[in-house]
Amino acid sequence: MGDQSHGDPNTPVTAATAGQGQVEKFQDPGLPPHRPRRADKDPGAEKRAERQVAILFVISVIGTLLFFVGYFAIPLGESTSISTLRLQNLLLGMGIAFAMLGIGVGIVHWAKTLMPDHEVAEERHEVRTEEDRRDAEQIIGQVVDESGIKRRPLIRNTLIGAGLLAILPAIGIFRDLSKNLDPKVLGQTLWREGTRLARDPEGTPIKASDVTFGAIFHVIPEGLNELSEGKLVEKAKSVVLLVRLNPADLHPSPGREDWAYNGIVAYSKICTHVGCPVALYEQHTHHLLCPCHQSTFDVTQQCKVIFGPAFRPLPQLPITVNSEGYLIARSDFHEPVGPSFWERALLVKESGR
Repeated sequence: MGDQSHGDPNTPVTAATAGQGQVEKFQDPGLPPHRPRRADKDPGAEKRAERQVAILFVISVIGTLLFFVGYFAIPLGESTSISTLRLQNLLLGMGIAFAMLGIGVGIVHWAKTLMPDHEVAEERHEVRTEEDRRDAEQIIGQVVDESGIKRRPLIRNTLIGAGLLAILPAIGIFRDLSKNLDPKVLGQTLWREGTRLARDPEGTPIKASDVTFGAIFHVIPEGLNELSEGKLVEKAKSVVLLVRLNPADLHPSPGREDWAYNGIVAYSKICTHVGCPVALYEQHTHHLLCPCHQSTFDVTQQCKVIFGPAFRPLPQLPITVNSEGYLIARSDFHEPVGPSFWERALLVKESGR
C-alpha cells in the first residue's frame, strides 16, 4: 500500500500535491460591497419614504375607524335585512384588513427604505450572563438608534396611533362576549312546564306516537315562531334534539328516571364546546356528533362526552306527555345551555339550579 500524506492544510495546493489528497484552504471572501439605496443618497427620497410609511400607518387608522363604523353605526335586530348584514360584514372585514395591513406593510417599508441595511458578521463568543445583559442593552440601544424612531417623530407618532387603535376592535369584540353572563339570559329558556315540543321550523306539536325508533327530531318550544322580538336569541338557547331509543338502552342517573318517556329523550342541540349545533346522529351507536370540532356525545349515557374537546354533557330537557298524547316539557333545563365557561358554576348557583 502506498504511503499518502495529507500535508499541512496551510500549505497552498500545487499541481504536485493536488493528486495526493491535499486539503485546500479557502480564504474568507468577506461581505459583498454595500449598495446604497436612493434614500441613502437623496434627502428628498428619504423624506418621501418617511411620508409613505406615515401614510401606511394612517391607512391602518382609517381601517380601524371603518371597523368601528360597521360595528357600532349599523344597527342589527330581528328586522335586519340581508343587504344590511352584508354591508356590515364588508365594513368589518375591510376595516380589520386595512388596520393590520397598514401597520405590517408600513413597518416593512420603513425597514427596507430607511433603516440601516449594512450586513454585519459577528464572531461567536462564550455565554456569560453579565456580558449578555450588557450586550442586550447595547443591541437594544443600537436598534433604537438605527431605526431612527427618535429623530422621525412623524413615523413614530403615526405608528403609535395606528397600533393603539388597532387593538380597540379586539377589545370591542371580546367585551361583547360578556354581555350575556346574566343568569336570567343563559340559565333560562322558553321551556316551561307544559310547553309542547314542536318541529323546527314549522312549529307543529309532536305526539309521542310520531317518534319512531332511531328517528331524530329538531325541536323548538311551541309558540317560538310567534315571538315578535328576540326570536333568534330565544331559538339559539331553546333548540332541542329529540331521539327515541329502546328504554333498556338508557342509563339515567338517580333523579332523572322520569326525564324520558318510553325511550324518548330530549337534549340541547347547542354543543357545550363553542356552541355549534349538534346535528349529526349515528343510529347504530346512538352517538351525537358536533360537526365543528367532532365532539361526540353518547345518548345512552345522558349525552356524556366520549370524544372531542367538549367539557360537559349536553343538558337534558325533562319531558313527558299530556292527556292528548303530545310531548311536553316537565320544566326548563336544569343547567345553563351552551358552551362551558369560567363563570358557569356561578350562574348555576345564582339561577337556583
